[in-house]
Amino acid sequence: MSRVKIVTFVPNENADDVREALGNAGAGVLGEYTFCSFSAAGVGRFKPSDKANPHIGEKCEINAVMEHRVEVTCDRDDARTIIAALKEAHPYEEVAFDIYQLIEEDEL
Repeated sequence: MSRVKIVTFVPNENADDVREALGNAGAGVLGEYTFCSFSAAGVGRFKPSDKANPHIGEKCEINAVMEHRVEVTCDRDDARTIIAALKEAHPYEEVAFDIYQLIEEDEL
């Protein structure tokens, strides 16, 4: 089964809600464990245009927000459903996320 890692960046105050939504959608299954994720704190920076509707920050200004980098793994076949849940739970107008193709240990 092909696996991927999905990484997103979310304001600290919304991180638990996003992790919950990802887990409920089926992300973060590792053997007999569910809702597995990793988070690291950092600063996200962005400049919304005058047409944007930012959840946090001011239009046309560079903003800095304390965020969590949230990482989960899932089967590739489930990734679209999990990304849809991520977008639904995430507070940002434009949700930044990365998808990494994973290889199995026996493929090394």
